[in-house]
Amino acid sequence: QLQLVESGGGLVQPGGSLRLSCAASGFTLDTYAMGWFRQAPGKEREVVSCISSSGSSTNYADSVKGRFTISRDNAKNTFFLQMNSLEPEDTAVYYCNANRFGVDYWGKGTLVTVSS
Repeated sequence: QLQLVESGGGLVQPGGSLRLSCAASGFTLDTYAMGWFRQAPGKEREVVSCISSSGSSTNYADSVKGRFTISRDNAKNTFFLQMNSLEPEDTAVYYCNANRFGVDYWGKGTLVTVSS
């Protein structure tokens, strides 16, 4: 069964850091573009960051540039989102996504809450 499982979410104070992980099972990620998306309460899901299958190309939403870093470890079939300088506006459920030839796979999400 093809699965993506996120981990690493939780409660953090403003200015803090978290590292999200997304592990794949049932398929290998090395030919997939990967992305992190988030959905805040009452808002639509939005893209946070994407990384190419090789890891050579990355993109970030303007709201997280300079604070978040996406990376991947194809040998471990896992990719990551390092989130620094977190702000209350970053509070959301974060989802990982794998895409190849227009076919998407999604994780179930991990909740990130930024609050004092």
